[in-house]
Amino acid sequence: MKLRIVPVATTCLALITVALPLTARDKVTHIQKYIAGLEDRWAEAQRDGKADIVAPILAESFVNTDADGVTYGKKKLLANLKGGKWEHNAISDVKVSVYGNSAIATGRWTGKGIDGDGTKIDRSERWTDTWVRMPTRGWQCVASQQTSISKP
Repeated sequence: MKLRIVPVATTCLALITVALPLTARDKVTHIQKYIAGLEDRWAEAQRDGKADIVAPILAESFVNTDADGVTYGKKKLLANLKGGKWEHNAISDVKVSVYGNSAIATGRWTGKGIDGDGTKIDRSERWTDTWVRMPTRGWQCVASQQTSISKP
């Protein structure tokens, strides 16, 4: 049996090569969990009518396209959050894909109640949110889109 001595530099290089992908993967997983947590916080704030919790996670240039195809910005979305009364308001099936300094979150929302603008709602939706890591504000949602779907 021959004993083989591997140079330290080769061993270190092999460890670095293996460790780098794990570090990048861990970072993506951390971002996915963080964005999913922001989505949960947003949904809870909508249910509770707390626009002040949602305001910092929306970019100033945020644009929403609702299930009826109407587009509006941050100010109107926050106004709609205030004063809502919900029997049910929850998200599920949240998935997040990360692309460098941006991320796409998708999921399902089901709500029954009255929106802050007085609109009666009883529907399910699929939604897509686009998140960007801003230089000074961290992760913010820049766009959201909802599509009505049939209830389960």
